[in-house]
Amino acid sequence: MPTYIALGDWTDQGAQAIAESPQRLDEAKRHLEEMGGRFIAFWMTMGEHDLVLVYETPDDAVAARFILMLNRLGSVRTRTLKAFPETAYRQIIASIA
Repeated sequence: MPTYIALGDWTDQGAQAIAESPQRLDEAKRHLEEMGGRFIAFWMTMGEHDLVLVYETPDDAVAARFILMLNRLGSVRTRTLKAFPETAYRQIIASIA
């Protein structure tokens, strides 16, 4: 399954309701599982972004639907990166060599 990394930042709404953040994370995990995906990792971070999520979905459309749903809730804003594992990285590089 394709892997994605989302860099998240709490919105004012999310920061004001910070105590509910763990429940929102659990809800996001449930939604992703219902879409056929799964969380691989989650971190709260210090620095440029507040959160890092690593997750898998069956395809790009599911990944887009999940992240749009997450942003629509209003507590976080994200930037998403599609991640290529080392095996795919090596195949891509070999194909241009």
